[in-house]
Amino acid sequence: MNLPPTLSQPRLLRLFKLIFYPLDYLEDNYQRYGDIFVAGKSETPFVYISNPQGIQTILTRDKTDFKTGGGSGFLSTLLGDNSLLFLQGERHRRERKLLMPPFHGERLKSYANLIYSISDKVTDKLQINRSFNVRDIMQEITLKVILKAVFGITEGERYQRLQELLKSWLSFFDSPANAILIFFPWLRKNWGNWTPWGRFLQIKAEIQELIYTEIRERREQKKYEGTDILTLLMLAKDEEGKPLSDQELHDELITLLIAGHETTASALTWALYWIHFCPDVEDKLRFHFSNLNNNTDLLDIVKLPYLDAVCKETLRIYPVLLTTFIRVLQTPLELMGYQFKPGTVFAPAIYLVHHREDIYPNSQQFRPERFLERNFSPYEYFPFGGGSRRCIGMELAKMEMKIVLYTILSKHKLKLPSSRPLKAVRRGLTVAPPSNFKMILSN
Repeated sequence: MNLPPTLSQPRLLRLFKLIFYPLDYLEDNYQRYGDIFVAGKSETPFVYISNPQGIQTILTRDKTDFKTGGGSGFLSTLLGDNSLLFLQGERHRRERKLLMPPFHGERLKSYANLIYSISDKVTDKLQINRSFNVRDIMQEITLKVILKAVFGITEGERYQRLQELLKSWLSFFDSPANAILIFFPWLRKNWGNWTPWGRFLQIKAEIQELIYTEIRERREQKKYEGTDILTLLMLAKDEEGKPLSDQELHDELITLLIAGHETTASALTWALYWIHFCPDVEDKLRFHFSNLNNNTDLLDIVKLPYLDAVCKETLRIYPVLLTTFIRVLQTPLELMGYQFKPGTVFAPAIYLVHHREDIYPNSQQFRPERFLERNFSPYEYFPFGGGSRRCIGMELAKMEMKIVLYTILSKHKLKLPSSRPLKAVRRGLTVAPPSNFKMILSN
């Protein structure tokens, strides 16, 4: 079988670099091997690809010639086997269709005022000339938004406890050291709450109980009058008239809660950093905001071209996920002059494509104008993944980013504590700003 170049380093050395220095891992291998390379020698080749034409082939054929991997191990422990991310074929199509309505059209627009009011309330507690942890504030905003959107609640003991547990659960992977548990399954040993994995599973069990209790109470009380996502999913039926089971509801809700706030919080933290690291960007944004009047609709603010470009450039330079979800080949395939057999695993590398110098000159420079000067294809720019697996919450995330940034910048003046560049670090399966990154609210 004619395969692309294969990485020559020992497996443990490769894994060490992938875990602790993920951007260096991708960049160094791209410089050495080019658009397509195989990670390690095994019966199941794992192929990284950063060629837009090759990625187009994969993403346009992922319904027929590929299935999506990742439905076992750590991710299924995190989200559950019934998460939309792991479903295949007709079942994936069915549940994606059920989950789509809350994230589009009028229902999506109805979240605008919610996002604004939560952002305003959370940031209003910041103190002048005091530093604050940026991620904590962004995570508080995005978590409150997704909890309100999913459950329709913003207060009460169960809501507060769920908010605390989700934050603790996800902060478990703040350090790259804990991320080792993701890549080495044999380290996931439950020896009680005094062990990292034991604590992780204990928090998971508490979250699970809270969600099942909410589902059970709504069914018993027949509380289906809300417009929140849980209510819509409980009422939804597929083409055969079947509703989602409690377990399906739980797994989809967990997926929405985690994916719906964790990634957006990272993107917002990056956006605030870049806006203030590049003074001209901040000046341009504030100029555009100053031209708005007090009666400007939030949905018109979302359409501001320069604000849109800032958000796009934020997601380009440091996409939250370095690759799309993996695709597992089901039929023989010729791609870019190479022959691949069924079982080959492909990882379209979002980060590498977003830093191709032939597409994005001076790719390490934060320059929103790129997105005002030209349009990029969905195989040149795809921070939310692509094909049939593109993130269903994409439009909500983009709208949330814009409204949060507008709310903060139109009411507050922030500054960076230093001019040192900020470097991305691993946060579980994602890359994010360092968890200790702070900014200062100034006069």
